[in-house]
Amino acid sequence: HAVTWRSFDRRHRTLRRHHHAPNVQQTRAGAARRIPPVSLKVYVVTTALRRRLADAVASLTTRANVNPVAAREMASSMMTTTTRALAPVAARSASRGVRAAVRAGPSRGFAPSLGARRSVYCKAVEAPVNPTELKPPANLHGFELVREDYVAEYDSKVFFFRHTKTGAEVMSLSNDDENKCFGVTLRTPPANSTGIPHILEHSVLCGSRKYPIKEPFVELIKGSLNTFLNAMTYPDRTCYPVASCNLQDFRNLVDVYLDAVFHPRCVDNEKTFQQEGWHYELDAPDQEMTFKGVVYNEMKGVYSSPDSVLAREAQQALFPDNTYGVDSGGDPAVIPQLTFAEFRDFHGKFYHPSNSRMWFYGDDDVEERLKILDSFLSEFDRKEIDSTIATQKYFTEPKRVVTSYVAGEGEEADKSFVQVNWLLNDGPFDTETALAVGFLDNLLLGSPAAPLRMALEESGLGEAIVGYGLEDELRQPTFAIGLKGVAKEDIPKVESLITETIAKIAEEGFTQAAIDSSVNSIEFAMRENNTGRFPRGLSLMLRSLSAWLYEGDPVEILRFEEPLARLKARMAKEDVFTPLIKKMLIDNTHKVTIELNPDKELGKVQDDEEKAKVSAYRAGLSPEEIEKVVADTEELKRLQETPDSPEALACIPALDITDIPKEAKSIPTDVSTVGATTMLTHDIFTNDILYAEHLMDLHAVPMDLMPLVPLWCRAMQRMGTSKRSFVDFDQLMGATTGGFSLSPFTSSIRGSDDVSAYLVLRGKSTGAQAGQLHDLMAEMMLDAKLDDKEIFKQLVLESRASMESRVQSGGHSVAAGRLDAMDSVAGYVGEQLGGLAQLEYLKTLAKRIDSDWDGVVADLEKIRAAVVARAGSVTNLTADAKTLEATAGAVQSFLDALPAEGTGAATEAWSKDLVLPPVNELITVPTQVNYVGKGANLYKSGYELHGSAYVINKLLGTTWLWDRVRVSGGAYGGFSDFDSHSGMFSYLSYRDPNLLKTIANYDGTVEFLKDISLDKDELTKAIVGTMGDLDSYQLPDAKGYTALMRHLLKVKDEERQQRREEVLATTEKDFKKFGEVLEATRAPEARVCAVVSPDAAKAAMKERPDLDFKVTSVM
Repeated sequence: HAVTWRSFDRRHRTLRRHHHAPNVQQTRAGAARRIPPVSLKVYVVTTALRRRLADAVASLTTRANVNPVAAREMASSMMTTTTRALAPVAARSASRGVRAAVRAGPSRGFAPSLGARRSVYCKAVEAPVNPTELKPPANLHGFELVREDYVAEYDSKVFFFRHTKTGAEVMSLSNDDENKCFGVTLRTPPANSTGIPHILEHSVLCGSRKYPIKEPFVELIKGSLNTFLNAMTYPDRTCYPVASCNLQDFRNLVDVYLDAVFHPRCVDNEKTFQQEGWHYELDAPDQEMTFKGVVYNEMKGVYSSPDSVLAREAQQALFPDNTYGVDSGGDPAVIPQLTFAEFRDFHGKFYHPSNSRMWFYGDDDVEERLKILDSFLSEFDRKEIDSTIATQKYFTEPKRVVTSYVAGEGEEADKSFVQVNWLLNDGPFDTETALAVGFLDNLLLGSPAAPLRMALEESGLGEAIVGYGLEDELRQPTFAIGLKGVAKEDIPKVESLITETIAKIAEEGFTQAAIDSSVNSIEFAMRENNTGRFPRGLSLMLRSLSAWLYEGDPVEILRFEEPLARLKARMAKEDVFTPLIKKMLIDNTHKVTIELNPDKELGKVQDDEEKAKVSAYRAGLSPEEIEKVVADTEELKRLQETPDSPEALACIPALDITDIPKEAKSIPTDVSTVGATTMLTHDIFTNDILYAEHLMDLHAVPMDLMPLVPLWCRAMQRMGTSKRSFVDFDQLMGATTGGFSLSPFTSSIRGSDDVSAYLVLRGKSTGAQAGQLHDLMAEMMLDAKLDDKEIFKQLVLESRASMESRVQSGGHSVAAGRLDAMDSVAGYVGEQLGGLAQLEYLKTLAKRIDSDWDGVVADLEKIRAAVVARAGSVTNLTADAKTLEATAGAVQSFLDALPAEGTGAATEAWSKDLVLPPVNELITVPTQVNYVGKGANLYKSGYELHGSAYVINKLLGTTWLWDRVRVSGGAYGGFSDFDSHSGMFSYLSYRDPNLLKTIANYDGTVEFLKDISLDKDELTKAIVGTMGDLDSYQLPDAKGYTALMRHLLKVKDEERQQRREEVLATTEKDFKKFGEVLEATRAPEARVCAVVSPDAAKAAMKERPDLDFKVTSVM
């Protein structure tokens, strides 16, 4: 499992993980400001970093100034995770989006000092010129050197240490990567579904011995330059990783995390357990008593998603006899059974150095790493801890599980899920087998042309694939595949199709073209090592842990060159895959089929059961005991809403503004005109890879056809061309390139009525294959077939299922998109391309295919004729000068092949009145939680952009909104988003138990800012943290794309410098002024949009008739 891969468009996974704070953000719904994925066949370096969120990407929290691209890049690395806290924290660590990048620069060429209180300028330690020559430190600081090695694939020197006193193990990788990484991981196998590991993971970062404040985690976010800061709960482990390019900042993060893990205050503070886990809440004796808690509400949101329910049922059915048979995240029905004593004892048992595995990576000093660790570990003694993950014994015969999910009304809800699951081995695979199984997984499902995937998608039996194959992060690997949106009578047909297709593949084998495509795709990804916004060092850590945690070799799992060479040699001589298929899938009796059926009454049953539990508890209380619950509720809220004193906050190490460069860094960009094309080139070292984007003017598409554009993009990539079949085309693309994609992009442009709107064709290849890349691009754009009715219908059903899942599990992004669409033309177009309007269009389109297929094909051809043209095009190329020169001819040939002008193109400019009617809207779906949005356009109320707005917005997310919406309100996330291009300021919440209370908290932001009092340290942290967002770490392809965005959105370096200076000069007075500006968000013109349950909508309409809510029922 060291080197297995997953294509970027995989949508679900069986492994369920929970994060301390959201990792990715998608601030705007649908296609608004969408940046397309790099490839149709993007692979990343480990299972943990390879799943596309698709449906679930919307369920990860949004945060200010982060573009969907960054979200999707991060999604490919940290997929289908449920996350802990607020959005603001999330994006900070996961990704900096285009909006942030456009404002400032991607550079990290500075080393700020530590703290306003102790300013010491620190430079990063230079990595050795040749890691192979690096010697172990003379002073090992209480460690013994167990192993010394070198991993050529990542040019990294490896030292494996063991702490003599405690037995703690350390993997130390040294190389020239400035993005330094650290992580401490503990095996934390739960015995039940009370969510104890998850609640503890939330709680340990709420204050520690050395940092005795409420939220050290949040304080780090405010004033850190981290490139990753989070924590994750797996089914059997808990990880606490950090990363930063700045040496002192990195060491600050390591220090705070180590103290949090080994000396948290939560084990002595029951209030933290109540806040993060669960408690009874009662505001007054005559009011309703409820369960409340961050994890409790988070998991209610998770359990509202049928995809999550399917994943849980599959894992627990495959592993009924070990820790994977329970939910480490917590079952809302079981969480209230957890006691504080059990919580405390769990920490005492598992959170000990003897149970830890620690990881360092980057260009910092090895001896200093050991010194830091020993300062924490030396006070502990070795302890025998049984955290071994038991092996699940094989079933002697297949099993079946039939269960239900909460369904809404309408025909769309009368659909079932069916998924077939296998346990593949009694432990982790050896390296070569892991690689072979990874190839097999890719051959079966890795692209739309893969035979098992293709058979299911083209069967007409369901709407979208679920399962998506190999999962190899746990002790025993599994394989899962199925369909959702299946009619109940077709469930046996789906099972038979899976069985028969696998048998047919085993009998016929794979074509050499399919194998060549898979080999090239995987090799390209391994050598490119492009982990997007996710730090490379942490991707390697997660890969290493998948062996290390189970007594495997943490070093060998990082290698791929020799195992790959051996496997390729075997494939040349023998049939590697048929024996694997027979052993692991056909003859495997450890097989579980999950049938998940809709139940329209289940939601009410669950609500009634929850209320009955609370009522039963309340009935057993005396009046005095009820008063105590009220008093405890009041005391908890008081503690939650009382900020730490400046004196207390001074314990947190902070960086100093004076060390931050005053000048914004630029990206090398040459702009020229080549015929009718604007050409941007970026001379950046890319290891002989060409990253190419070709943009065509989306304004050419008639507005009535705009909702069809996303389906047109998918159809262009799915039906083959006039020259070759879809399978042949897909396999040739995989065998010769890094892949390419096609998708729309839209954004407002500040200070202009214009809308930046393009069709983006984005691809990559080695320099030598640039000709093939562009030949295939041209073939697709000019000769793709669009007339396969059955394929197109399946694409529509898949898209509809994905959108429905997104509305239900990521309603905050849907609400944000609706608010945008009421405000701006770009927002309206984005709503047509990817918002709720797109979902309604898909429902109509699904019926139109049967009644007017010729008309649909004609519309698809109209889009191609209008938009595929040279006029108004932009080309963006990123590579070193030599590669750019060598590939210029291939690029020119592609451009010359395009028609000069589109035919039937729209000629009228988009009207400024092209917006949705402004209303307060409640979108109803079956859910146990709410997603609440409210917003207004600040530019329309007279505000002129000032860099201080970025600082203020960042601070709001880690103070007022964090405290009121999340900590006190119990939501999983609450945050604000300021789109500096359109002027739209939005508040959004995520998995929120409240609706009207949250709106009131949004409105309270105005007074919070007007009355704010900031000391120098607090202001400094806010500024430094904002600069960390602006000066984000980026890989070469991201730099080139950021420069493209700046060009499209007309953001000049002079303006970026101005905003930078304004950020650095932000004062308390700016906060108070912005409070006045935000009056617009509670003025009559401001609008509310929320995704809620039907019952929540009824209650809100009854309590606030003045808001005149419009109810839109979706599911």
